[in-house]
Amino acid sequence: MDISDWRKKIDELDCRLVELLNQRAHAAQEIGRLKKELGAPIYEPKREQEIFENVSRLSRGPLKGRQLVQIYERLIDVMRNLQKEEMGVPEQKAGDDGETEFDQEVND
Repeated sequence: MDISDWRKKIDELDCRLVELLNQRAHAAQEIGRLKKELGAPIYEPKREQEIFENVSRLSRGPLKGRQLVQIYERLIDVMRNLQKEEMGVPEQKAGDDGETEFDQEVND
């Protein structure tokens, strides 16, 4: 395969990833609704750690565990923000506790 073939493959994979990410986002929104009903916190560090361990264990490469954790840290941050929206939690201004390391790096 040449570079254009590989790029076409990436475009096809991106299409599938977008579909899966939107399915995951919908599930996160539903969890946000349930958390609101139950009065449960949005941030659940134990659950996040379980996710990190799961994706690290599932990887057959070439992504290593730490690389997947970095991707999932950002993914979970975005999903947590969706839950905040679902629960009616007001957005925090830049520099507030809601800002992540990633946001700081991007905004610096």
